[in-house]
Amino acid sequence: MTKITLIATFVLTAFSSNAQKVYATKTGQVFFNATGGLEKIAAVNNQTDSKFVGENGQVIFAVLVKGFKFENQLMEDHFNENYMESTKIPKADFKGFITNIKEVNLAKDGTYPVNLDGNLTVHGVTNKVSTTGTMKVAGGVPEMEGAFKIKLKDYNVTGLYIGEKIAPEVTITVKCKYQ
Repeated sequence: MTKITLIATFVLTAFSSNAQKVYATKTGQVFFNATGGLEKIAAVNNQTDSKFVGENGQVIFAVLVKGFKFENQLMEDHFNENYMESTKIPKADFKGFITNIKEVNLAKDGTYPVNLDGNLTVHGVTNKVSTTGTMKVAGGVPEMEGAFKIKLKDYNVTGLYIGEKIAPEVTITVKCKYQ
């Protein structure tokens, strides 16, 4: 019996040493800022689902478009109905990698610069994107922040006020504290 226990312990230890640590959150934040003219056009989504694989630097995040909250309800309605068509295209996501993950020490508290490359899907259109950000580690818990600047036309987002009240290039900022 002890021989079987010893073998089982060895096998489990071997598998767990090869297992990749996956960090996750369902309460990440995505900020959307398309302020162009005189009117502030900004929203936040506090229900971002994100996963981060520490060993290889893979990062995935997804949001439901209807989860973006604006200060002005009418603006939120226009965002969902006229621009993002959130009933027809309900989700936006990013799938990519931290290309310099070897420079991030998840076992040591600190703030590390990160480079991110991947595919961003907005309004049903996927484009390659690259950005920089920071990975903050505190007590073995990573927290990531980065921003993407995108052109609405590159994602087939059209509407009457783009270029006038709505900036043609918007900033999408992502903040995730993982567990």
